[in-house]
Amino acid sequence: MDGADGPPSGALDAVFYVRETERDGDRFRYYGEPLVPRSALADELREPFRRAGYRLDLEAGREPYETAVVATPADGRIDGIPWTNLALFVATILSTLLVGAVAWYYIPPGDLASNPFLALRAWPFTAAVLGVLTAHELGHYLAGRYHGVDVSLPYLIPFVVPFGTLGAIIRMRGKMPDRKTLFDIGVAGPLSGLVATVVVTAIGLSLDPMTIPARVVNSPGQIIIFNNPPLLDLIATALGQPTSYADPTKTVHPVIIGGWVGMFFTVLNLLPVGQLDGGHMVRAMLGRRQETVASLVPLALFALAAYLYYVRNLAFNESVGLWAVWGLFATIIAYNGPANPADETPLGWKRQLVGLVTFALGALCFLLVPIQLLG
Repeated sequence: MDGADGPPSGALDAVFYVRETERDGDRFRYYGEPLVPRSALADELREPFRRAGYRLDLEAGREPYETAVVATPADGRIDGIPWTNLALFVATILSTLLVGAVAWYYIPPGDLASNPFLALRAWPFTAAVLGVLTAHELGHYLAGRYHGVDVSLPYLIPFVVPFGTLGAIIRMRGKMPDRKTLFDIGVAGPLSGLVATVVVTAIGLSLDPMTIPARVVNSPGQIIIFNNPPLLDLIATALGQPTSYADPTKTVHPVIIGGWVGMFFTVLNLLPVGQLDGGHMVRAMLGRRQETVASLVPLALFALAAYLYYVRNLAFNESVGLWAVWGLFATIIAYNGPANPADETPLGWKRQLVGLVTFALGALCFLLVPIQLLG
């Protein structure tokens, strides 16, 4: 049952004793006993099954001593044009161009309506924002492909103010084979995104400041302030570049906002709960004790919102609502639970160290009050 007729079952011979084979449509399930450790079993079989167009998962068998090797057609293979990913990518380019033109390049909406091509002035902002988000998701994608996990290309999410996007996601299908794979896929996104964030921020700091039109400076109403994360200040200090100006008509280049977005999304993604990157990492690092950590995350976020509202006397739209909404979101994803790998072999000390360093870098992106209103 090899080649075009099904999975490469011959690859099982040296590492798995097959007692029974079961077929359910295009899915094949082999019941038996591993002849090697489970982690080595997955490593030995994943590549030949992937080349044959199948995703491989390890599951518990029907008997306590049994293991089931499950081969499922990898419907996430890139064997054509990924139209959905491409359509969302184009839509997010358009949304970030339009939002960037109005919010960060101060082009009046009326001017854009009469000449939409003016939005192209905001291409540096779009490149910066999409660069950090795409780098983050591609980190997950490449790590997943390296480990033979069936992962999709990134899905970018178009939106409106203030950035023109809600970020990006990838889809992972099938059961995670082991904690090592879960950790590598989880940590690859934040680390890739942080590298892109540092590069984008450094480029933005080297560019000349923007001039704010007089009509904007003199307009009544409140001004939204995006406070600097510690990492942004560290980069600016290292380069000897300012992040603010005494002249009220000057402001930082919009490319720096791309770096700010990268840092902000890094903090959110590293929350150690559910299917977020931090949840994957802590589940791999601590095993099932991750659920105890995850149960405390919503409480911490709600407490943070309460502190800002009752002690700091900030308005709901000055980061109070941000942490309250994320407290609710964390509750939902904590309830849905984390990814559970088939093999619970603990991580080695090197990956544990990488995890701690990644969370430390994420802490440099954290701000108690990321957004404030002045005026």
